[in-house]
Amino acid sequence: MTKSVTKSQAAKRMGVPTKMPFRLALSRYWGLYVIVGVIMAYYLLFYYWPIVMGVMMAFKEVKLGMSVFNAPWVGVENFDYIFHDSEILRVTKNTLILSVLRLFWTFWPPIVLAIMIFDLTSAKYKRVCQTFVYIPHFFSWVIMYGIVFAFFSGNGMINNIIAALGGRKQDFLMDASLFRSLLVGSQVWKGAGWGTILYFAAMTNVNPELYEAAKIDGAGPIARTRAVTLPAMMPVVTFSLIMALGSILNNDFEQVLMFYNSAVYSVGDIIETWVYRVGLGKMQYSVGSAVSLLKAIISMVLIIGANAFSRKVAGRGMW
Repeated sequence: MTKSVTKSQAAKRMGVPTKMPFRLALSRYWGLYVIVGVIMAYYLLFYYWPIVMGVMMAFKEVKLGMSVFNAPWVGVENFDYIFHDSEILRVTKNTLILSVLRLFWTFWPPIVLAIMIFDLTSAKYKRVCQTFVYIPHFFSWVIMYGIVFAFFSGNGMINNIIAALGGRKQDFLMDASLFRSLLVGSQVWKGAGWGTILYFAAMTNVNPELYEAAKIDGAGPIARTRAVTLPAMMPVVTFSLIMALGSILNNDFEQVLMFYNSAVYSVGDIIETWVYRVGLGKMQYSVGSAVSLLKAIISMVLIIGANAFSRKVAGRGMW
């Protein structure tokens, strides 16, 4: 007699993976489910629930002593207050200018630095260079400000050198025309080395035979970089650019708060510091939440748009 064969048995004989029943999977892999459940609970509690509360707060009038649920709904009044505030145009302009400067000056230095270190012939010297360029990333902005202050304050090293050469001292930290340069420069110094990690990972996956073939064809270091290294780095470069565009309105609030002062408010006051002063200083929590919601929406639009543009032009994207 011919025995009847079920679909699962036939699929198993053909080597096709079958779906395990949930109860069987739960009893067999309950430990993994517990771990995943704890991780999901952590993200829901500390990441997604605050987002929900922030969105609700943006449409309510929350005052000191109130809870988000008991606060009255005000609709779009908080957004109307933002767009009619006399300072919002100035802080938005400062944020955009600083964001563009930061995006440009912090995006390409890690790429150039990674290529330069990767092309070093001595493996020991390469490791030493990597270690040294990583170190500034681990400094807090308090330490970074102390270093910048030691160099660029009125009695700092730079001014002492200028005075020794017969020049006139200048307090760079109090000069509005130089404040953005100090911010961006310190960001480059702090983050360029750490930003090379992704690019090193991409370059180490390149087949060494490609470089040997390029050398045989007479390609020099620059030509090999253009023909072999850069194409291998393009997926990582695309990913980094899309993520940078998504966070273009985030200007390291901790850094600006440490560096800026009343003398540079005209160029250093950005959206984050404005939210800090208005939302916490004046206890207008709902207004601060409304600004944060607008920033999140703009960032999401930029990420989606940058990904679509990358897929259309370069043929690759994050999804």
